[in-house]
Amino acid sequence: MIFLNGEPRERDGATIVELLGDLGVEHRARGVAVAVDGEVVPRAEWNERRINEGERVEALSAMQGG
Repeated sequence: MIFLNGEPRERDGATIVELLGDLGVEHRARGVAVAVDGEVVPRAEWNERRINEGERVEALSAMQGG
């Protein structure tokens, strides 16, 4: 089990790109950042970085507005 934005999920071994898809986030979109266990993961690694059991993933998306 992993934690994606604080929610437990059975997605061990999924890539960051796959997890973003689960959230409905286009991985090529501007303003998206991902951290695993509090460490930012560079976008260039998202296709290959697999998430292991127990890791915590936070995906953030910048929003415009006022």
